Amino acid sequence: MRRAPIRTVIVAVALLSLLVLAPGFGQTRAAKAAPSAAAAKPQIVLGTKNFTEEYILGQLYKQALEAKGFHVSYKENIGSTEIITTALTSGKINAYPEYTGEIVQDVFHKKSLPATAGATYQLAKKLENNHGYALLKRTPFSDTNAVVVTKATAAKYGLKAIADLKKIPNVKLGGLPECATRSNCLIGLRKVYGLKKLGFVPLAGISSYAALNAGTVPVAIGFSTDPVLGKGSKYVVLPDVKHLFGFQNVAPIVSQKLVSAYGPKLATTMNAVSVLLTTPAMIAMNKAVAVDKQSPQAVAKAFLKANHLA
Repeated sequence: MRRAPIRTVIVAVALLSLLVLAPGFGQTRAAKAAPSAAAAKPQIVLGTKNFTEEYILGQLYKQALEAKGFHVSYKENIGSTEIITTALTSGKINAYPEYTGEIVQDVFHKKSLPATAGATYQLAKKLENNHGYALLKRTPFSDTNAVVVTKATAAKYGLKAIADLKKIPNVKLGGLPECATRSNCLIGLRKVYGLKKLGFVPLAGISSYAALNAGTVPVAIGFSTDPVLGKGSKYVVLPDVKHLFGFQNVAPIVSQKLVSAYGPKLATTMNAVSVLLTTPAMIAMNKAVAVDKQSPQAVAKAFLKANHLA
């Protein structure tokens, strides 16, 4: 930094008198510019998709950021991958937690899927970077689609694998409406597993497990971290031996503009949350919300506090 030239004593005295007459005149240019520079930073607008696990993830990242002094505008329950991607690209949000396989399969529509979780993440990261977004660190846990039946249905038809669904007459699959158009859901099940006659029932306002319990459908799409699939469950997950559902670790998508504006502190804060999200931790938090009826906000707060992140 260039220094001002040395002044004479007379000039120094004159300047001193000006400072006395005009308080605040002596503030540095940097100090005056600080508020406007801070105001110029883009607002962090964090969104989530439309199910329990996403609400928990959203609260985890939101509260962790706020604990580090970031101001976060929070928009929960925006919608499916297709809807929240539109919200991201239109600028309505500039960050949200996404699943790496979803990025590859349903955002960028890649038909050839990587063979490992690490390769899936690297491809997802490259794709997002090419479109102006950073993909932060991935979580240890992966939450994939799961083909679920009740134990009674599995016993009745001798179901041990997804392909065995052919044994059920006029079989229909229950799932979220978007499953019908996805290559890693209904379309893939028909093509990859040869279930060409597999029907579909869109489930809106009712969970997959409620539909199974009511007999609305004999088979439904759940998620591998659903708490009802834990030890002692009355449901059976038919194994995805052909890896149709891929690898679904979570990684926050963040606008490159945010990363540039806030520096490494933003990514460091969110990464500190992600690395703690193991499968047991996520199942426990999902259970606390979905089964024990605690709020996602309270569950996230307790987790962050226990891990010294809030």
